[in-house]
Amino acid sequence: MTIAIDGPAASGKSTVGERLAKALGYLFFDTGVMYRAVTWVALQRLGSVEDEAAVTRLAEVVQIDVQPPSQNDGRQADVWVDGDDVTWAIRRPEVDQWVSRVAAYPGVRQAMTQQQRRIGLRGKVVMIGRDITTVVLPEAEAKIYLDASVEERARRRYLERKARGEEVNYEEILESLRQRDHLDSTREVAPLRVAPDAIVVNTDGLSVDEVVQKILAQIN
Repeated sequence: MTIAIDGPAASGKSTVGERLAKALGYLFFDTGVMYRAVTWVALQRLGSVEDEAAVTRLAEVVQIDVQPPSQNDGRQADVWVDGDDVTWAIRRPEVDQWVSRVAAYPGVRQAMTQQQRRIGLRGKVVMIGRDITTVVLPEAEAKIYLDASVEERARRRYLERKARGEEVNYEEILESLRQRDHLDSTREVAPLRVAPDAIVVNTDGLSVDEVVQKILAQIN
């Protein structure tokens, strides 16, 4: 079985998806790390992500790999870009700021989508993202849309970064997520939306275990 999970930023997709994959013995694949990796590379090598053609060319040649976690530091997987471990680098605020723009570039999405489909079609995988149920794997046997209020999502992101020792501001995170939601839902290519046959799960007020059990019940 292939399980596809979509939802807005910080709705709990990563945590729930990873827990679900472990419960089923499936591969956990967070497709968002690919777009974060391209954004990070563009900022490092190009200085910005403004040049769509340049970023697209970069996405077509950069080597991105995702492996099981090699360190017990909270990571869900190792993310490698051309042989460098960028697992935490791609979670930095500057990547958060620009990843939606990069992910909206048609050429970048095309380059990443082909890689994602190849992995997903092998089966026994939980894939999370923003267009998995609608674009990447519309044939997935189970489609889930995880949702939560923007305030709850900002709180989660704030606590996550604070736990890593970062200096963070809740209001800035809240505004960033609001902007991210707008960009994700209004982009011309593969906008964030609920697939007609997806199961919608609102995670406000629910623990991770409760959400996982709810999804497992629906799948069963």
